[in-house]
Amino acid sequence: MDPTSFPAALETDNLVLDGGLATELEAQGADLSDALWSARILADDPDRIISAHLAYYRAGARVATTASYQATFEGFARRGIGREAAAALMRRSVELAADARAGVYGERRDEPASGVRDDLFVAGSIGPYGAMLADGSEYRGRYGLSVAQLRDFHRDRLAVLAGTPADVLAVETIPELDEAVAVVELLGEIEAAAWVSFSCADGRRLRSGAPIEEAVAAIDGASGVVAIGVNCTAPAHIEELVTRIRTATALPIIAYPNSGEGWNAARKAWTGAPGGRVDAAAARRWLAAGARAIGGCCRVTPEQVRGLAEGLRASA
Repeated sequence: MDPTSFPAALETDNLVLDGGLATELEAQGADLSDALWSARILADDPDRIISAHLAYYRAGARVATTASYQATFEGFARRGIGREAAAALMRRSVELAADARAGVYGERRDEPASGVRDDLFVAGSIGPYGAMLADGSEYRGRYGLSVAQLRDFHRDRLAVLAGTPADVLAVETIPELDEAVAVVELLGEIEAAAWVSFSCADGRRLRSGAPIEEAVAAIDGASGVVAIGVNCTAPAHIEELVTRIRTATALPIIAYPNSGEGWNAARKAWTGAPGGRVDAAAARRWLAAGARAIGGCCRVTPEQVRGLAEGLRASA
């Protein structure tokens, strides 16, 4: 295994992931009210995506997660974008993250004391079926689809992103066990490396209700799965979830919660108060529980990622 590869880095280092890409895009003034969410910016304002990735890399993240979470052939088709153009936009998401990485490497050469690592990674985001629906289904699961139907949905997009120079695929915010099984079966077909992270309702269960241990066991040992974890879940639940995941797998564990607020799909707005903190103290707790890669999801900012990086350094 290449020692600079993402799986090798997980085995030797604790990694800081980025935060909410859409969060930083909105902070820059982007309008994400469209059903395509951040995927719309791939076509309309790609330079803004590079800027968002740069903000997280500069904050200390070693992984940039691409703007392809909600990029699907079905979603693009509803906007009149054909398959070839849609595939090109998916590939562009990886190119933009790689451009940001190259920019940070350039800064590192210009400022040797900046502390920016020379082993930064790009993760190609694969969001759940529910993200394409744009109705909040990724926070519920229970789509009523079979494993075979979910494989059919994910197959072509997965193949496109697996064919890019992304260092790893990020199969993320998965709310139900059947969808995770469908995706990892595809990973075996196309021989791609990916992490799989579940979205959870509390410290024990996926959004769909399955115990986290059962979900992890269902995909543990599957070809191509290099890490398993949890994301887009309230920070208050992360420590318990990581502890439970450790009982079901020896793979590295990924943890990147959202702010803990709720998502109102009808209003397309976050509601309620944050449910826990994403900061240096949280980073130390999650690492102590067994996580190897930590970061943030929706509503987690570059400044909070900087705090996670500080917590990681303090735990080293």
